[in-house]
Amino acid sequence: MLPDGMDMNQLLAQAQQMQEQMQQAQAELAETTFDGSAGGGLVTVKMNGTGDLTSVDIKPEACDPEDTDSLGDLVVAAVRDAMGKVQAMTEAKLGGFAGGGPFSQGM
Repeated sequence: MLPDGMDMNQLLAQAQQMQEQMQQAQAELAETTFDGSAGGGLVTVKMNGTGDLTSVDIKPEACDPEDTDSLGDLVVAAVRDAMGKVQAMTEAKLGGFAGGGPFSQGM
């Protein structure tokens, strides 16, 4: 039951408009590239707005055969940096529709 003065057709039109705006924002996000880095730029990654990792760049000085754990940590930190940027932009563009963004379940 609708409150007095509420028009069902108007509500449906508003819902459809909101859905179209959300789909447009999602498409824009998918086409956006986000950069993440760690170790002062020793490791950089690129990720699109849907969370797909598209590239990883590791500078030679980050590669120490005696300390591969640190390199792994740098890669993880760079990916988290990019993911944070994706999530912030998702929340900014989609607002309450995002439900926490594509990474709300964590990684």
